[in-house]
Amino acid sequence: MKPIAIVQHEADAGPGHFQAHLVQRGVPHHTVRVYGDDPIPRSADAFSGICSLGGSMSANDDLPWIDEELALLRDADQRGVPIIGHCLGGQLLAKAFGAQVRRNPMKEIGWSSVEVDDDELAREWIGSEPVFDLFQWHGDTFALPAKARRFLKTPLCANQAFVIDHGKHAHLAMQFHIEMTPALVSGWVGNVYGRRELDEAFERQGGVGVQRAEEIVLNLQQRTQRMNRVAERVYDRWLRGLRQ
Repeated sequence: MKPIAIVQHEADAGPGHFQAHLVQRGVPHHTVRVYGDDPIPRSADAFSGICSLGGSMSANDDLPWIDEELALLRDADQRGVPIIGHCLGGQLLAKAFGAQVRRNPMKEIGWSSVEVDDDELAREWIGSEPVFDLFQWHGDTFALPAKARRFLKTPLCANQAFVIDHGKHAHLAMQFHIEMTPALVSGWVGNVYGRRELDEAFERQGGVGVQRAEEIVLNLQQRTQRMNRVAERVYDRWLRGLRQ
């Protein structure tokens, strides 16, 4: 099987549980380290799937690699290569297919309850769990591209996940971070830049949509384990569409 390309935008925004899941399933993968000046592949032909990870930048920033990654995602679509996007990666996926990415009225940082918006689609991708906590860290949000179906939402950010179904394979965009591990969460909360953004957003929003650092890391092992079980269902469903 051809490898999955994992596009990693920042050193501390690694593939986490997504990579662990690929290793467990014996799925080959190759990491494109944008932060380390790895070139964005011009073609998706060498890959069975494309995973785009998160990052502190915006999909609308004037960075040279953003247009290159958008081109890669469009090329993947034309070649029947499935795409999965986490947070910034989901925003890039949406933008690649003509949808707007803009500032959300409020930031979401921490654990938030995500609700099902499309029962049929949600059962296909996450099973029957109606409400659950997922990890968030974003200030932007994506609109829905043509032919996209949304299946998860929160009160502060309606578009949490959508699928573009092509039959044998599907593209999945997520606003949240189901790839997180305890080490990744602790690193973001403990990072001086992350802690500054967290504290400023908490004060500005009066605690609405943003949690204190100590609340985010409370019962961290149990929370991430439960989220990772949801992630495994999502990842297994997406992996079914890999191009052989």
